[in-house]
Amino acid sequence: MQSELSIVWIYPDLLSTYGDQGNALVLEQRARARGVPTRIHHVRSSDPVPQQGDIYLIGGGEDRPQILGAERLRKDGGLQSAIARGAAMLAVCAGYQIMGSVFGGEEGQPVPGLELLDISSSRGERRAVGELAAEVDPALRLPTLTGFENHMGVTRLGPGVRPLSRTIVGTGNGDGTEGCVAGKIIGTYLHGPALARNPALADLLLSWAIGPLPPVNDEWYQRLRDERLSAVLGDQA
Repeated sequence: MQSELSIVWIYPDLLSTYGDQGNALVLEQRARARGVPTRIHHVRSSDPVPQQGDIYLIGGGEDRPQILGAERLRKDGGLQSAIARGAAMLAVCAGYQIMGSVFGGEEGQPVPGLELLDISSSRGERRAVGELAAEVDPALRLPTLTGFENHMGVTRLGPGVRPLSRTIVGTGNGDGTEGCVAGKIIGTYLHGPALARNPALADLLLSWAIGPLPPVNDEWYQRLRDERLSAVLGDQA
C-alpha cells in the first residue's frame, strides 16, 4: 500500500448539501483503520484542482452553485487531467450531473458539463424526495444501496456507462436505474452521506486507489444500514 492516500474534496463552498462532505470523512476513517495515512484536500471554488489526488469527491448543490461549479471545473481542467491519469471519483447529485455532457440549469436551460461520463441530465416533471434503495450491478459485488434523494434531475445513460444499480424504492435516474459507473468513476443521487450508509461502496473506491483491503469492524455501519433498510423495505430487507 502507498505511503499516503490523497482525497480531494471539490468545491465544498458550492457543492456540499445533505452531509456529502461526510463521504470524505468515511474514506479517511476506513483508510486509517487499515493503517493507510490519509490527507483530505478541501479545494474551494477559487482554488485550482490538484491533479495528483487518488480519490476525488464532489457533492450536491442548488442550481446556481451547480452552474458556477461546472463553469469553473471546465476552465480549470485539473479534474479532467486527474481522471485521465486514472484517479477514482465519487460524484453525487448535482456533481453527478456535472460529470455528463449536459444538465438542466435553473430555468431548465441546457448547461454544458465536463463530459467525463456518457450521461445527459435535464429537469424532470416532479421532484424526487425521500429514501432510496437499489440493487447494485452484480459485477461490483456490493450489497443493496441505501440513501436519501432530493433532486429534480432525470439522467439518461449512454453506451459508455452502465447503471450502478436498479431501484427498489425511489426514483434515481428516472428510468428504474440509479447512478452509473464507468472505469473508476461512480455517479449517484444518493445522499446520507452515501458512503456512511454504504461502507462497501467506500471500500470499492479505496480498493481502486490502494489495492486489496483487509477487513475492518463494520458493526456501527451495519446498524445504520439495517435500520434504514428495514424502515424502507420492511420484510424485504
